[in-house]
Amino acid sequence: MNLWIGILGMGVITYAIRLVPIWLLERVTITPGWRQALRFVPAAVLSAIILPELMMPGGMFDLSLSNARLLAGLVAILVAWRTKNILWTLAVGMMLLWVLG
Repeated sequence: MNLWIGILGMGVITYAIRLVPIWLLERVTITPGWRQALRFVPAAVLSAIILPELMMPGGMFDLSLSNARLLAGLVAILVAWRTKNILWTLAVGMMLLWVLG
């Protein structure tokens, strides 16, 4: 029984954590400056997740040409910039990582 109470409690807490910001933002007017700043949050979070993986494969800092992840990531950045197509970016980056790895 304690297991089910714990699971139900975690579900309620998770739901509340997601509901409270939506509920609060519904009642607050966001200034254009804040709205513009919030548009950059997804890119910042994605960069914070990906950049350490590119520069530190296996937990060791590696900024050399032997770092396959870094090379594939740089090529993927270039493809994303030129094509603006997520599928091409993923395909080229993954293929290059597979070939170099």
